[in-house]
Amino acid sequence: MGGPPGRGEILNKRRLSGRFGAIRLIPGGNGGTYPHCNSVWIEEAGVLIDPASDRGRLEELRRLGAVKAVWLSHGHEDHFADLDLFDDCPLWVSREEAPPLESLEGLLDAYGIGEPDHRAYWRRVFEERFHFRPRSPSRFFRDGEVIDLGSETVQVIVTPGHTPGHAAFLFRKMGALFLGDYDLTPFGPWYGDAGSSIEETLRSIERLRGIDASLWIPSHGPGWIDAPPGPLWDRYGEVVHERERKLLLFLSEPRSFREIVRARIVYGKPREPAAFYDYAEGALMGKHLARLGRRGLVRETGGFYVRTG
Repeated sequence: MGGPPGRGEILNKRRLSGRFGAIRLIPGGNGGTYPHCNSVWIEEAGVLIDPASDRGRLEELRRLGAVKAVWLSHGHEDHFADLDLFDDCPLWVSREEAPPLESLEGLLDAYGIGEPDHRAYWRRVFEERFHFRPRSPSRFFRDGEVIDLGSETVQVIVTPGHTPGHAAFLFRKMGALFLGDYDLTPFGPWYGDAGSSIEETLRSIERLRGIDASLWIPSHGPGWIDAPPGPLWDRYGEVVHERERKLLLFLSEPRSFREIVRARIVYGKPREPAAFYDYAEGALMGKHLARLGRRGLVRETGGFYVRTG
């Protein structure tokens, strides 16, 4: 889940359009925000990254036979929504991202969606809105490998946290870093899947921040970044700590998990559809409660959480 509706935009932005060396950018609908993402197409090699941008443009690429292989940065619906158009093309992902793509129930399990009503909602949405069809990958990315595409060489950077096998890509000739869903938007990082991790998310942010690049391409938002995004990295990571501070303040007295979800620490206010936002709020807050518990700052007793430090 790249992030529900309501995300902010990228600062220091320019409109996505045109070509950077061998790279072509296909802007996503809705300003490149959920439920879309921005796709990358390496035209000479016929490689398409994250087909969930503009279904009409992707259908045209399909009609022309211009796509020879599809790469996924990770297995979220706003990145695979148009994968069904390329069901005969090889699919490349990180090994950890394969199980959710191989069955609908596996996808729901990977998201950690257990509540029956939420599960029924997402099952329908994944199939109808995001065209989910089970797929088995043809090849797995390896962290640090360099793939020669002729006009470009691409270094794979596996950056877990958002999902267990999320991958970013460094286009070495262009000096362009495709960030995937470490997207520097004001909403902040998502780490709510069953296999997501706050600690790994923070480590991946620091790893991406330290990579030498001259152009940064996020999956979401209406533009690329062509100046060192240090302040954006600061703000992006700080969202994690701000959520935690707000949660600790709310836990100055015992609270049930339902009360924590209804406090809307992440989304600020109730939003519809509830099956979407209640799941998302609870998924992120659950990760923070577990992290605070490991640090001895929160304990759970009789179904209630309370601050201990």
